[in-house]
Amino acid sequence: MSHVSGFYGWRIVAAAFVVAVFGWGVGFYGPPVYLEAVRQERGWPIALVSGAVTLHFLTGVGIVANLPALHRRFGLPAVTFAGAIVLALGVLGWACAQAPWQLYAAALLSGAGWPALGAAAVNAIIAPWFVAKRPAALSMAYNGASIGGVIFSPLWVALIGQVGFVSAVLIVAAGMITTLGALALFVLGRTPGSMGQTPDGQTAEIANPVAKSTAVLPVVRLWRDRAFLTLSLGMALALFAQIGLITQLVSLLVPALGTQGAGLAAGLSTAAAVVGRLLVGCCMPSGADRRRAAALSLLVQAAGCWLLMLSGEANAPLLLLGVILIGFGIGNATSLPPLIAQVEFAGVDAPRAVALIVAVSQGAYAFAPAVFDLLRQLGSDRVIFMAAAAIQLAAVGAYLLGSKAHGLRGMHIEVRSRASCAKAHS
Repeated sequence: MSHVSGFYGWRIVAAAFVVAVFGWGVGFYGPPVYLEAVRQERGWPIALVSGAVTLHFLTGVGIVANLPALHRRFGLPAVTFAGAIVLALGVLGWACAQAPWQLYAAALLSGAGWPALGAAAVNAIIAPWFVAKRPAALSMAYNGASIGGVIFSPLWVALIGQVGFVSAVLIVAAGMITTLGALALFVLGRTPGSMGQTPDGQTAEIANPVAKSTAVLPVVRLWRDRAFLTLSLGMALALFAQIGLITQLVSLLVPALGTQGAGLAAGLSTAAAVVGRLLVGCCMPSGADRRRAAALSLLVQAAGCWLLMLSGEANAPLLLLGVILIGFGIGNATSLPPLIAQVEFAGVDAPRAVALIVAVSQGAYAFAPAVFDLLRQLGSDRVIFMAAAAIQLAAVGAYLLGSKAHGLRGMHIEVRSRASCAKAHS
């Protein structure tokens, strides 16, 4: 705790952790629970309610892509607090919806609020305070996402069962708005400059090797930059495979482990996600190739899928080992891409690049549960593991394909400049 009392950045990490707990607990892990609650209370077809979940995630794509602009215009604390209010109103709409159109309107609200508490927002909170120590700081903050799932998945079910959907939402919303409002007012508005500190808690005279490595050329058009395109594709494929697999995992494990055992296995994967993210964040050397780290994490997950296939859906030790290996990479799929962007994009580009890669991946994984459900209906359960492994390997290829691409920008600019001069002289 001595670090916290000295360098204010660690309090920012704690605040970002809490933001992630509520963001993922209400905006990511909540919708599957809301789906079942609405289906039971209203008797609407599962496909209709599932469409609202998909709309929830798709709505966030546009918001998260513009999150840096919102932060610049209104300030990070105000946007975070507003996101909590909009998310709470949206979830209340899920609980109160009396007609399908009201449910879909509520999904628009909840989907618009969640990005202000999601991956790009957490990165924006941490970025001003950490450069060299950003991997460790982001890992700690992003672990709030995993803890959000551990806390809120059972909490939502218990509260809805005890007091009903509407009252459950009011209880959670009150806690979220009060907590995040206090953080926005007293913590999130602080900057290193306002506290008389520098990033990482170092003196200005200390050279920062990571800061030097981020002295890359800015990008005129991100959508034409190979580093950005491969990073976006890698993150989108990784999360598509991961979320598609996770939505099916418990039901796939039930035949071998039973309902209680499958639930415990899912919890084991979450614990492995926390450990895996912390190991990478705290142990990865400052000069390490972060794309290779992301590729290695995905290879570990693919190995986990391979073990699940070998288990024949009956060998419990192999199943559990496969679940642990998949879990090790769950957190890194979210936390490593922003760290890659930190070293591959100039300071003016990095926030926009992170927001866009998160938006692209969210737009992709919104369809993952439906696609994996269709694959399972068309083939055997093993098809799920094969598909997930294949997509993970494709993500590995995307990450490695973009390796060192950011270092070629200067060459491209020079070539274009020479071509323009030659054309002018002719």
